[in-house]
Amino acid sequence: MSKITQVEAKRVFIGAGCNRVVNNVSWGASGLVSFGAQNAVAIFCPKTAQILTTLPGHKASVNCTHWLPSAKFAFKAKHLDRHYLLSGDTDGVIILWELSTNSNNWRHVLQLPQSHKKGVTCITAFMCSETNAMFASGSSDGVVNVWDVSFPSKPSEECKVSCLDSISADSKAIVTLSLAELPQNPGRFALAMGGLDNKIKLYCGERTGKCTSVCELKGHTDWIRSLDFSLPTEETTNSIMLVSSSQDKVIRIWKLVLVGDVGSWQREITLASYIEGPVFVSGRFTYQVSVESVLIGHEDWVYSVEWQPPVDHHQPLSILSASMDKTMMIWRPEKKTGVWVNVVCVGELSHCALGFYGGHWSPDGVSILAHGYGGSFHLWRNVGSTKESENWQMQKVPSGHFAAVTDITWARTGEYLLSVSHDQTTRVFSSWKSDEEDEHWHELARPQVHGHDINCVAMVQGKGNHRFVSGAEEKVVRVFEAPLSFLKTLKHTCAGGEGSFPEDLQADVQVLGANMSALGLSQKPIYLHSSSEHLERNGGGEGLETFETVPEAAPVELKEPPIEDQLAFHTLWPESHKLYGHGNELFSLCCDHNGSLVASSCKAQSAAMAEIWLWEVGTWKAVGRLQSHSLTVTHLEFSFDDTMLLSVSRDRHFSVFSIQRTDDGEVSHKLMAKVEAHKRIIWACSWNPYGHQFATSSRDKTVKIWSIEKDARVKQVLALPQFGSSVTAVAWTGLDQKEKSGCIAVGMESGLIELWNIKIKETEEEGTTAPAALALRLEPFMCHVSAVNRLAWRPTESNQSLLRLTSCGDDNCVKVFDFKF
Repeated sequence: MSKITQVEAKRVFIGAGCNRVVNNVSWGASGLVSFGAQNAVAIFCPKTAQILTTLPGHKASVNCTHWLPSAKFAFKAKHLDRHYLLSGDTDGVIILWELSTNSNNWRHVLQLPQSHKKGVTCITAFMCSETNAMFASGSSDGVVNVWDVSFPSKPSEECKVSCLDSISADSKAIVTLSLAELPQNPGRFALAMGGLDNKIKLYCGERTGKCTSVCELKGHTDWIRSLDFSLPTEETTNSIMLVSSSQDKVIRIWKLVLVGDVGSWQREITLASYIEGPVFVSGRFTYQVSVESVLIGHEDWVYSVEWQPPVDHHQPLSILSASMDKTMMIWRPEKKTGVWVNVVCVGELSHCALGFYGGHWSPDGVSILAHGYGGSFHLWRNVGSTKESENWQMQKVPSGHFAAVTDITWARTGEYLLSVSHDQTTRVFSSWKSDEEDEHWHELARPQVHGHDINCVAMVQGKGNHRFVSGAEEKVVRVFEAPLSFLKTLKHTCAGGEGSFPEDLQADVQVLGANMSALGLSQKPIYLHSSSEHLERNGGGEGLETFETVPEAAPVELKEPPIEDQLAFHTLWPESHKLYGHGNELFSLCCDHNGSLVASSCKAQSAAMAEIWLWEVGTWKAVGRLQSHSLTVTHLEFSFDDTMLLSVSRDRHFSVFSIQRTDDGEVSHKLMAKVEAHKRIIWACSWNPYGHQFATSSRDKTVKIWSIEKDARVKQVLALPQFGSSVTAVAWTGLDQKEKSGCIAVGMESGLIELWNIKIKETEEEGTTAPAALALRLEPFMCHVSAVNRLAWRPTESNQSLLRLTSCGDDNCVKVFDFKF
C-alpha cells in the first residue's frame, strides 16, 4: 500500500424526512431545529432550509429530541457558547449532545447512565439557570425519570447528570410531560404527565428529591397527547397556566393558582368547590387548579399544544396547536372579553393526506413549524408589518425520504439526483440558483408516488427526453418520461442552464404533467391541450365528492423550490410503459451508457427466477434472458464500452456476459465467466471507467478487484484490507485516463464511507496489477448512521480535480459530497 494522498471532503447536501412520531421535533434557543431521521439525529437551519448535519450514536429509531435551552427559554440564553440537545430512541437510550456555537462543531457528550426499559416517548426540560437544568423523560412502559444536569462554565469541565427520581406513573405509556416551577416557591416543581387514561397526573417535588402525586385533572375523554406549562408573567406572579390537548379534539387551559399559606387557608366543602377544581399543598403554600377555558375548533386529534415563547421575560398569552386535520391554529384571548379564540389557521383541511404530528414556535415567535405524516416539514412566517396585521406565508423547508433510501442515480449529465425509497416515492434533488455563495439544494420534483416500496432505479442514458425506469415490490418494471413542466423548471436550477434540454426538443414533449390514479399504482399523463376539456368532463358528473378521488394535478413551471403540497401532487411524471416478465419483486436495474439496453433482475430462490432480462430502449421489448445465477442478482452494471454486463448475486458468484449487437440490430449475449468471488453475499459491483477491471463488495467485509485479461480469463488483481463491517456499496470513478488512475468509494453497513486511490498497471509478464492506497476516511459525523445502500459518482469529464459523490442509506438520508484531489 502506498502513501495517503491529501483529499479534501466537503458536505454539500443532506436530504432526509422526519420520523413519523409525536415529540420528534424540537426548536432550540440556538435557532436550529432537531429531528429524528430513522436512527440519526438531524439538525436543520430554518433560515437556509438546509440540513446541516446528522449525529451518529443511536442504534434504534429516534423518537424524541429536546434542546437545552429550547425556544421557550431563549430569552434566558442570549449569548451561550454551547447549546445542548437530548435525544431518545425506541430502545430506551437517551444521549446528550453538545453544539459549540463558535465552531459549529458537535460532540457526543454522554449516554444517560440508566436507560428506560422500553422506548422513550417524550422529554421535557426546565432551565433553572444558564448552567443548570432539570429534565424528565417518559417511556412507553409508564416510567418517568427526573434528571438534574449541570453544564460546565469552563471548557475544561464536563457535564454532570444525576437521576433525581424514577416514577412508575402508570402501567400504560406516558406520552407527554411538562415541567414548571411552582409560583412564588423557588426550588419546588410541578410535573404534569399525560397518557392513555384520559387524566392529567400532577406531581410535585423539590429540586433535590422525590416527586409525589398531588392530584389528577379530569375532563378529557380520550388520550392526552400534549401538555405545556406557561412561564409566570409579571402581572400574574401567583399563577401559571397549563394547556392540554387530546385525541378528543379538544384543548383545555388549566390555571394553577397560589391560594394561600398552608395554615391560613381553609376550604369549605361545598358544591362550588367541586367546580373550582382540586387543591394541593407543596412546601408552605396551597395551590388550586381550575379550568380556565376549553378550546374547540380542530376536527381531528390534537397532537400538540405549545405556549408562545416569552419575549423579554414576558409570556404572551398565545397558544399554537397542531392537529391530524392538517391545520395549525394560534389561539389568543380577546382584548375586551378575555374569551379565547382562534386568530390564525394555517394548513388546509384536506382528506387526501394525513395531518400534523406536532407544531412548534420559533424562539422569536415569528415563525411556526409543523411536521407531518409524510415525513415532511411545513413552515410559516408572519410577514405582517404591524402587530395587528398578521400575514402567515409558507417558507422553504428541507425535505427527504421518511424510510430507507434504496437506490440513487445521477441524471445523464449530472444536473440532478434521482432517489427511490421504501417510503414509496421517487424524488429529484438539485441545487437551486441563488445569489448566495453557498450552493443550496432542494427537492425539485417527486416523479413517482407509488403504492409499493421502491427498490431500484436507473436513468435511461443517450439522447432525447429525460427518462428513468424503476422497480418496486411488484413484478413490473415501470418507465417514466419527464413532462414539459419539469423541463421548464430545470432551467432555474444551477446545473440546468441552456445545455440540459434544448428548446427545440421541448416542442416534441406534448405531456404537461401527470395525475395520480386512485389506487396509487399508475400515473396518467395530462396533455398540453386537454386541460380545458378535462374540467368540463369532470364537472358534468354526479358531483359526488368521494374520499377515493385524488385532487387534479396542476403542473406548472416552478421558478423557486416547490413546497410540500406542490411536490406531493403536481410534480409527477407520466408513466409511459410497463415491462412484464419477472416472476417476483424487482431488485436491481441498470442501463447501458449508449442508452439502448436496460437490464433487470428480481428476488429469486431458484435459477429460473434469477434470470436477468434485457429490454430494448424505445420499443421496450424483451431482447434477452441471461441465465447464470441461482439466487437473487443484487446488482448489475454495464462496462463503460457497453460490451459486457457484470452481475453479482446472493449466491456469492459474479458473472460477466459479453453483449454483442449484430448489424440488423439483434442483441446476442454469451456468458464469459462465472466465479465464486466471496464467502458471503455479494452486495455491489462497479466497473473501472478506463478498462475491463471491476470491483466487487460483500458481506464478508472485503472489496476485491478483478481484471478481464486478453484471453477472456478473469483474474483477481487485489483484495483491499478487510473493512470493519459488511461492505454494502462500491463505486469506481476515473481520475486520470493516461495514468489509468481512479478512485473507489466504499460504503459500509455501519454507515461509514472510505475512498481508495487505485492505479491499473498492465505488463506482458505479470498481466494486470493494481496498487491501491487509502485516500480518505470520512469522519462519522459526515457519514450515514446506518447501512449505505448505494454510492454514485457524478458523471464528469475526465481529469477533473473536483469530484462529486452521492450516497443513500437506511437512515433515510441522501447525501452529496465534494472531494478535491
